[in-house]
Amino acid sequence: MRNNDTISPAQFDEVFIDDIPMLDVRAPIEFDKGAFPEAVNLPILNDHERHQIGIRYKAAGDEAARRLGLQLLGPEGIDARISAWHEYLKTKSEAVLYCFRGGDRSRVACDWLAKTGVVVPRVLGGYKALRKHLLDVYETLPQLILISGKTGCGKTSFLNHFTNAIDLEGIANHRGSAFGGHLSPQPSQVDFENAAAISFLKLRREPEILLEDEGRLIGRISIPLSLQNRMKMAPVLVIEEPLDCRAERIFQEYIMLQWEQYDVYFKKHPDLYFRDYLLNALDAIKKRLGGVAHREIRRQMLDACQHHDLTDSLELHRRWIKTLLVDYYDPMYEYQIGKKSDRIKAKDSHVGLIEWYKNAQANR
Repeated sequence: MRNNDTISPAQFDEVFIDDIPMLDVRAPIEFDKGAFPEAVNLPILNDHERHQIGIRYKAAGDEAARRLGLQLLGPEGIDARISAWHEYLKTKSEAVLYCFRGGDRSRVACDWLAKTGVVVPRVLGGYKALRKHLLDVYETLPQLILISGKTGCGKTSFLNHFTNAIDLEGIANHRGSAFGGHLSPQPSQVDFENAAAISFLKLRREPEILLEDEGRLIGRISIPLSLQNRMKMAPVLVIEEPLDCRAERIFQEYIMLQWEQYDVYFKKHPDLYFRDYLLNALDAIKKRLGGVAHREIRRQMLDACQHHDLTDSLELHRRWIKTLLVDYYDPMYEYQIGKKSDRIKAKDSHVGLIEWYKNAQANR
């Protein structure tokens, strides 16, 4: 790819599938609104410079805007940009370069680099064309298979057994429930859509792709409408696990593992932050839970937190987990799966369904 001066839309699949490094020369404000997983932002213009040049362009045209750009940067500013690009390209020699529309900024950047003996392919159409290419992926998806089951049955674990699976919750950095938030933030909506589309693109030769049965939202991230519509028609495989098994999995993931992360992240009073995380998550479903159930589970939760403070034991959290599963998550699941009964192709335990699907793949 480095032998080419430009990257055409016909090569976009290769760029994304091969995880080609990307040198994004847009302004930081543009990058923050949306980018690609392999992109690094080393702008040719900072936010203020871009704003000033935009004003000049509207008032006096392209040539006046170019002159202002050179004036704002000056020789030292230009050298600083080129130096930063050189440093990046030392370890990312296969990188391609783009701006928003593949216009002046990327052409100028490539020209400056070429004068120093470095040729970097420029993406025709820039970020806008790459973004459209990824959005189009959602219009040509292969067969989808949804993995469903009650909360705590191990749907993500099931997906991890297969190479033709995409973990949308992993990409969204959220486990999909009221308690599913992580300490690190979720990506932007655009970044999620880009990353998920790349995952689908990498599996384009698979006859079918496994996904967890999700609602419209994963945390604050909205699943693209085209993907939602395909999921609504997809066959469903159901994992069936007993309550005690599911409660134990929830306890390990949402309490034990989460506490370890809070204990490391918050140097002072991690117990208070952890308590707030639990209470805020519970309060978020108060209306759907109902006042009586909410008060009872909140009491159990506070008792567990106080017990943890006094004994350093998290065991008492098991109580409210079971209550919440029985009173809230299980009835909600039964209602949702009832609307998909005609699409269910198999039901089995976690281990049994893994073997069932492996056999189904082998017999195709």
